[in-house]
Amino acid sequence: LNGGLFGGGVAYGAYFAGGYTGAANVTTVDKFAFSDDSRTTLGTGLSVARQALAGAANAGIAAYFAGGEAPLVATVDKFAFSDDSRTTLATGLSTVRMALAGAANSGTAAYFAGGWEGPVATVDKFAFSDDSRTTLGTGLSSARRFLAGAANSGTAAYFAGGLGPVSTVDKFAFSDDSRTTLGTGLSASTYYGAGTANSGTAAYFASIGSSAGGAQSTVNKFAFSDDSRTTLATGLSAARRLLAGASNSGTAAYFAGGLESVNVTTVDKFAFSDDGRTTLGTGLSSARQTLAGAANSETLA
Repeated sequence: LNGGLFGGGVAYGAYFAGGYTGAANVTTVDKFAFSDDSRTTLGTGLSVARQALAGAANAGIAAYFAGGEAPLVATVDKFAFSDDSRTTLATGLSTVRMALAGAANSGTAAYFAGGWEGPVATVDKFAFSDDSRTTLGTGLSSARRFLAGAANSGTAAYFAGGLGPVSTVDKFAFSDDSRTTLGTGLSASTYYGAGTANSGTAAYFASIGSSAGGAQSTVNKFAFSDDSRTTLATGLSAARRLLAGASNSGTAAYFAGGLESVNVTTVDKFAFSDDGRTTLGTGLSSARQTLAGAANSETLA
């Protein structure tokens, strides 16, 4: 699929939700149109102001934002791409938690992994057919929080790093939800990072090396063909942590917000054609950290 709209006028874009400004948690959801990278802010935000939530999306249908601290919640908000309206799922996460990660098999299900209170190894799965929740029999290889997620839609979800800190990358096959752990993990033990993917090609994990909680600019790339890892020659435009990722599969990855020495509005864009980085002229509507990302991608894979 190409162009700027699905049938019926649904615009493609990246959604960045919630977060902490330094003064308060917010309900804000900013939307960046893939056609021109312009930003709008949704009239209806999250159902409750929160930070350290997770995002995942069913491309063409809806974005899901789960969990977070407001205080701790199990809430899952769903934003329909047809009109950006919000509903809140009757069934939330299996436990209240924050600092979790999300990934999705578009057309099938969203997966929300790890988090704190605990920390936990739990992976909850929400079927897109009816938004029902199950919890996988096999969770993460270790209980952890502040991890990052990305997915090769139709094939597998990847959950990387987390507060241990660890360099571990767990892979969940969508065919049977079984878990393996990659022989090659992240280039450094990491937490407070972000993930996204070019479905069918590679996963990108940004802010790698935060083993002491410090901001980093490194971006690791995992090729889906063999799960091998490379590190991009160009990293983030500035070292930061507690950011969020979303992508227009086939075109570009977006990494938004986070904490440098202060919270920032920065949105870095990595073109999948050559992994070159640009920084959007218009950033987030407010400087914030611990937000979440999800996208209505132009390409379904």
